[in-house]
Amino acid sequence: MNLWTLPPYLDGTLRVVVESPRGSSLKLEYVPDVELFQVSRSLPLGMVYPFDWGFVPGTRGDDGDPIDAMAIHWGSSFPGVILPCRLLGMVEIEEKTESGKKQVNNRLITSPAWHSPLRKLTNARDLPQDVRRELEQFFLAVTAFTGKKIRIRGWAGSGKARRFLQESIVVPGGK
Repeated sequence: MNLWTLPPYLDGTLRVVVESPRGSSLKLEYVPDVELFQVSRSLPLGMVYPFDWGFVPGTRGDDGDPIDAMAIHWGSSFPGVILPCRLLGMVEIEEKTESGKKQVNNRLITSPAWHSPLRKLTNARDLPQDVRRELEQFFLAVTAFTGKKIRIRGWAGSGKARRFLQESIVVPGGK
């Protein structure tokens, strides 16, 4: 089954497909043509994913790929696992590609629906300021050697993130 074509929601809960689990020093990517994961690149020396990293199926961003998502929880999963998540917000990012093209490449911030310790957290802007700054630095650092330049435009709450996500849905019946 092609994971890109799954609807983004199941029973009203957002789906996040994990590509690179928490603790991985490799950026994995899903290849829809062969329905497998492959290594895209290694992260800069000493860096690992702080939380599970992946995408929302049934969506498409300016870069042609599904919308990126980070699932904040204390464990780590595995590539291909589908996490039922709550949408908390997003980090708004402007990206300049190697060719000079500017595009939006926001990162959704989610938390698994079953993760009790963060159940009271409903908005990504309510994360501690130090955590938000560290995530911003993580996003900047992991793109440092890719030829892309990114600019953090700020944090948005769940309402704006939900509108951004709705505009990105490409799978019929996925809303």
